[in-house]
Formats: sequence, C-alpha cells, structure tokens
Amino acid sequence: MTEQFDDAKIGEILAPVSAEERRRREERVRSKFWRTAKRAARQIPFMDEVVAAYYCSLDAETPTRARGILLASLAYFVLPTDFIPDFLVAFGFTDDLAVLTAAITAIRPHIKDHHRDAAKRALEA
Repeated sequence: MTEQFDDAKIGEILAPVSAEERRRREERVRSKFWRTAKRAARQIPFMDEVVAAYYCSLDAETPTRARGILLASLAYFVLPTDFIPDFLVAFGFTDDLAVLTAAITAIRPHIKDHHRDAAKRALEA
C-alpha cells in the first residue's frame, strides 16, 4: 500500500456524504456484504470486527456519523473495483484492510457487545 493511498484515498472514502448517498451505500452493503466477507475471510485477520462493524452500521442506535463512516468503509469493501482489485490474490484486500482499520478505529466505542455477539453467531453459522 502506498503512502499516497493512505493520505489521499482513506480520507476521501470516509468523508461525510449526503443522506441519499448514505442510503445507497447501505443498500450496496446489505446486498453484497456476506458474499464479499466469505471471499475475504482468510485474508482479513480481524473479520470478526468487520462483521461486528457491519451489524453496528445497520443499528439505528448507532450515531449517524459513526454509521456513515462504517457504511463508507463497508461499501468500499464490497466494491469489486477499488484501488487494488480484490481478484489479485495476495494484494486484493490490502486497500480494504487499510480503509476498514481506519473506520473501525475511529468508531470502535460504538461497536457494542450485541454487535460482537451477532458477529460471532454469524461467523459460526
């Protein structure tokens, strides 16, 4: 991952957007999350936190700003053509890791035990 990607892209990806764009991101995440998560599970060492972030992003009790950050990172995660295409086996999820790490770090206090419990159940299923 390049320094240029870190500085320019992560901030751009996680920047606040309109309510309409947030709604579109939520629809995209809902429709594509599990398929992408299954494909990425072996390459993302903190998949349990990613799934907990997914549940947090869909929780109406999560503050709007935190939901927006999570939805932006998860929408980027499910997007098949991002900065580094996901089909590149060794590197495909490298940029996704950076974006997800930044987002989860920023909103970590909003990921509650019930989000983590739901993630654990989903990953065990």
